[in-house]
Amino acid sequence: MLLVRNLTKEYPSPAGMLSILSGIDLTLSRGDAVAIMGPSGSGKSTLLYTLGALEPPTAGTVTLDGRDPFQLPERDLAAFRNKQIGFVFQDHCLLPQCSVLENVLTPTLVARSEDDFIGRARFLLEQVSLPNRMDHRPSQLSGGEKQRVALARALIRDPLVLLCDEPTGNLDRHSAEMVTSLLIDIHQRQRSILIVVTHNLEIARRFPIQFEMIQGELKRLQP
Repeated sequence: MLLVRNLTKEYPSPAGMLSILSGIDLTLSRGDAVAIMGPSGSGKSTLLYTLGALEPPTAGTVTLDGRDPFQLPERDLAAFRNKQIGFVFQDHCLLPQCSVLENVLTPTLVARSEDDFIGRARFLLEQVSLPNRMDHRPSQLSGGEKQRVALARALIRDPLVLLCDEPTGNLDRHSAEMVTSLLIDIHQRQRSILIVVTHNLEIARRFPIQFEMIQGELKRLQP
């Protein structure tokens, strides 16, 4: 379960403290799939990075399965994030010198044995319809294929929470629909907590839980 209570994030500015997130409360359980919409600058990405333990809050708490990652020592925090949270960004962030299979295995480099994950990596690449691209380099892939590799990489350690920041923002409509369908399909089988930030209303409507960020506040939309 993901519990967020009174989450606040502020940054200093020449005019004083700038409020980005304002007292957000959120409760999500395994199997929940969420879309978050809102204009640029409303705090969507900041919320995602805070939920993903990349940005500490100014106030409030984030707990995942009863643990507050921000109370952990830095090394334990990194390990917690690596195991419990998967990230998919608008830019796929693949390593150009590595093969597709090696890119998917990147989050496992801190684990005891990368060999333990090779079978899962191959399975995930089959799930995202890339079984014949495992030895290719990112430069040999289309934009949609790169994002599907990023999705497999995010899932390699079977995270409890999968966070996606505009995962289809750089894709054409066909590729965007394919990546979204894969996200939803794999999520239904993995039973993680899926949170997707998007500007695309058509994509957002495919998620059973929808929120809108307005000036740092999170408001649930009625289906």
